[in-house]
Amino acid sequence: MTQIIDGKAISAQIKDELKTKVAAMKAEGTQVTLAVIQVGDDPASSVYVGNKKKACEYIGIKSLAYELPEETPEKELLSLIEELNKKVDVNGILVQLPLPEHIDEDKVIATISPEKDVDGFHPQSVGALCIGQPGFVSCTPAGIIQLLKRSGIEISGKECVVIGRSNIVGKPMALLMLRENATVTVAHSRTKDLKEVAKRADILIVAIGKPKMITKEYVKEGAVVIDVGIHRDENKKLCGDVDYEDVAAVCSWVTPVPGGVGPMTIAMLMNNCVESVGLEAR
Repeated sequence: MTQIIDGKAISAQIKDELKTKVAAMKAEGTQVTLAVIQVGDDPASSVYVGNKKKACEYIGIKSLAYELPEETPEKELLSLIEELNKKVDVNGILVQLPLPEHIDEDKVIATISPEKDVDGFHPQSVGALCIGQPGFVSCTPAGIIQLLKRSGIEISGKECVVIGRSNIVGKPMALLMLRENATVTVAHSRTKDLKEVAKRADILIVAIGKPKMITKEYVKEGAVVIDVGIHRDENKKLCGDVDYEDVAAVCSWVTPVPGGVGPMTIAMLMNNCVESVGLEAR
């Protein structure tokens, strides 16, 4: 019987743990504060920002919203980030991506202080992950590690294939699985014999950005399948990179879309915010 990895339930558990932690910090006089910057009013970004604000409210994290018009000059955005870097009462800074075309995302990410980089995108955060030093980890890959661990799925010694090599998911995911002692292969759209490579995996993590691309032909009997994708199918229903119905026939565990990886991203963002408290003083 294929078991479903319930991201909604696991993310709720993490948020409840954080709520308890934040209440204890408040009792000692410490307030956790996250500054969220959104440039323009992209509908998907607005939904994400709204969900982050709700999560902050639930956990007890103070949320500061900076909603800037689409035409905001890059210089003005960088100046706001510099200002927030200096504020001792702001623990985390998040700039909602994507940004308008006239703004250089890399420059914006590099301007955020590494101690406040709760998204885990700063080059220093990524470098720390590469060499096994402490630092913030990109929220989606960190959430996937929690999904596996809290479902009682063994990672150490297992063969893991990550399909996708993005800076936000694929690369940090591979590094995190290495940190957990898995044997890791990173595959992508140019990989030859992708089906054969994917079929080696005890744990298959798919972040390739193509709806329902991964069918049971890519999956070894009894493998664990983690689907990072989110799309709308021809009937406007949400689906992932994995053909869920097809793959469920052969795998041991699978994440659904929606309700799998998605809720974990915000839960781990909240976790990073709580972890950021006192970093500058350390």
